Amino acid sequence: MTPHTTYLTTSIPYVNSTPHVGFALELVQADAYARHLRLLGRQVRFQCGTDDNSLKNVRAAEAAGQPVAVFVEANGDSFERLGRQLHISNDEFVRTSLDPRHQACVHALWDACAASGDLYRKAYEGFYCVGCEQFYDPSELIDGKCPEHGVELEIIREENWFFRLSRYGDRILQLIESGKLEITPAHRRNEVTALLRRGLEDISVSRSAERARGWGVAVPGSDEVIYVWFDALANYLTGLGYGSDPTLFETYWNGSDERIHIVGKGISKFHAVYWPAILLSAGQPLPSSILVHGYLTVDGRKIGKSAGNGIAPDRLIHAYASPDALRYYLLRHIRSGDDGDFSEERLDAAWSGELGGQLGNLANRVLALLTTAFGGLTPAVPDTPLVRQADALPAKVHQAFDRYELHVGLAEIFAYLGDANRVFTSKTPWADAKALSSGLEEDEQARLRHRLGQCLAEQVHGLAVVARCLLPFIPRAAGELHAKLGLPLPLAYAQPILVTGARTQEKAVLFPRREVLTPASAV
Repeated sequence: MTPHTTYLTTSIPYVNSTPHVGFALELVQADAYARHLRLLGRQVRFQCGTDDNSLKNVRAAEAAGQPVAVFVEANGDSFERLGRQLHISNDEFVRTSLDPRHQACVHALWDACAASGDLYRKAYEGFYCVGCEQFYDPSELIDGKCPEHGVELEIIREENWFFRLSRYGDRILQLIESGKLEITPAHRRNEVTALLRRGLEDISVSRSAERARGWGVAVPGSDEVIYVWFDALANYLTGLGYGSDPTLFETYWNGSDERIHIVGKGISKFHAVYWPAILLSAGQPLPSSILVHGYLTVDGRKIGKSAGNGIAPDRLIHAYASPDALRYYLLRHIRSGDDGDFSEERLDAAWSGELGGQLGNLANRVLALLTTAFGGLTPAVPDTPLVRQADALPAKVHQAFDRYELHVGLAEIFAYLGDANRVFTSKTPWADAKALSSGLEEDEQARLRHRLGQCLAEQVHGLAVVARCLLPFIPRAAGELHAKLGLPLPLAYAQPILVTGARTQEKAVLFPRREVLTPASAV
């Protein structure tokens, strides 16, 4: 039986600087979904990348006194490296200035829109924000400034190629309202539908080579440069070979059951309005889902390169000798679809108090007693309320993924661990283990051994369920916990959890204590 296919992407960030911790949020969300879907048995293609061709990259390179290509490549390296540091399991990484397939893809998409009659020439004057890479209507400005960055806008006068965005507003609205194009969470969907109901205006999709400093993908047959958002959105098809080798494209776009984009709220309009319109014009299928996360903030202010409050994620990963602390914090303590405040103090508390204090401590105590009383072999798992509670946990976690509420899934896991710790403490198994070594009569020893075995076996079973549920969230620690419990890593959720007779390890120091972090460094 052929597995269902899913194509999953992150957005592609500008490389005008090195990455800050805010982009790590999107990476770990997308990676959690990719790992979850694979464990469900789906055939997943997961793509990340960088947006190299923006004007803000050009200006940042000029300010740094470097050639644009050198500047962009170095910063792009840092984004690709961050993915490896966070254990992101992407299959593809598209860099729009370096990938030889990208220009062919952009040109194929441009030609398809031109063939539909949706590209035309027009003289234009408007307010342009380089940070957003978009024109703004005067009514959208706040005190005459960009609503996103709070800066004065440039007045641009050019004759450009325009795209007939206005032609597609009603169709996109109908697709969203029918559920064929899902936008989650609901308040982001409502923002997009309100925009569509107000009506759309056509958009400029080229700029002069002079303004672009000659950097970017050229308009076919012209010395103009294609607008960066038309260029950037095409990356989702570049990695699938659209315009070059369509083999993957036919499987994961035309033939896919799911096409999921995970993006930040600041670019939801481009993905939920511009991108569907371009695809409709080109005669291609639309995304099936757009999952929109909020901003990461510090003291209520958005983390950003231009804001000067960016926190380097690689330092945090190094401080904990693994990506688990950062992955867990971003997925558990930042609501998936909303803004959330980042604090290094809360990050450390999550590592020591939740991962270490609840999960790590329970695993340590259980495995130590198993070694002492049973030589590390797990007794038969009984039918107890705690075992049944553990068995109900995966469905709750799966539901959280279905609802784009990853924080709820982790909350359910740690609610179970809280109960498991309380049950373990209430049964005082260490007292039974101590009594077993004190020369009791045979009947009493058998009774205590049976009771202790049931207590430890139900805990091992619960820890095994937790380990499997944690695989999408913190794969390193979840994999290590499987090994400590004497269990192989599963290829799918559906594989039965069999802990009876498993040979466990004596210790499970999954989340070791560490010194207090040094103050944050900006990026």
